[in-house]
Amino acid sequence: MAITAGMVKELREMTGAGMMDCKKALTATDGDMDKAVEFLREKGLATAQKKAGRIAAEGLCKVLVSDDDKKAVVVEVNAETDFVAKNDTFQAYVAEVAEQAMATETADMDAFMAEKWLPDTTKTVAEALAGKIAVIGENMKIRRFQKLEETEGFVASYTHMGGKIGVLVDVVTDVVNDEVKEMAKNVAMQIAALRPQYTNRNEVSEEYIAHEKEILLAQIMNDPKESQKPQKVIDGMISGRVNKELKEICLLDQVYVKAEDGKQTVQAYVDSVAKAVGAKITIKGFVRFETGEGIEKKEEDFAAEVAKQMAGN
Repeated sequence: MAITAGMVKELREMTGAGMMDCKKALTATDGDMDKAVEFLREKGLATAQKKAGRIAAEGLCKVLVSDDDKKAVVVEVNAETDFVAKNDTFQAYVAEVAEQAMATETADMDAFMAEKWLPDTTKTVAEALAGKIAVIGENMKIRRFQKLEETEGFVASYTHMGGKIGVLVDVVTDVVNDEVKEMAKNVAMQIAALRPQYTNRNEVSEEYIAHEKEILLAQIMNDPKESQKPQKVIDGMISGRVNKELKEICLLDQVYVKAEDGKQTVQAYVDSVAKAVGAKITIKGFVRFETGEGIEKKEEDFAAEVAKQMAGN
């Protein structure tokens, strides 16, 4: 297939590789974007893994926690512009969506949209959304929601950048006091800042690790100097690099951002608080929503658009 400039640009943004390398990768993989990313990684040319997607769409992430902190929900509602996302009417509507999500018994979006809208049961959630679109004048979408419930502890929450990021943390503990709640909030802030993919290494599949080892081996074999090293040394290099990656993507293995020595892990921080208050504490899981992640937003040349309007076109 024909390789377009747009495809090359997209691959470059995803990997950080050079333009010519991206074109070569796309040509070698017949335009398959995923395979092109793998091609670049194997050649050691990609400076970053494929991102889940550029943060593009506007909107708001809203968290809602029950009075007893046992149940919480985070929702994401999208709008076309940041101007509308900051509008009081839009924000009030998102708060209502969060209430609806907290009350629902379904996790399926289609079923959720077909439910009766709690503020006005003569409408469905979908019909209420359509009415709000007509009032606000922009396309909007209830994109997703997720709930956490914890009977043997509590759910902590954190909202960052006015609702750009919403985080929930499932904490199992036999002691709930101000120190433990502060710890949970700090962990939630860690999640917002460093984007872990997993809570701990037990969640990482063997398939994922095996795939990463294949990529790393291909990188080493493509390096004239490293490929000549003994197999035992190469195996050690691969294990070391995988271990380093796991420390970056697993929450409890990450370096705690507030660590005074710059070395303390999140797990060590949680353990230190547990010891100080005489508690047994486990970070069971988390949810992290970031507004617009994975959604492509139409790129517009503002200057060109103004020039076009001034020209009467």
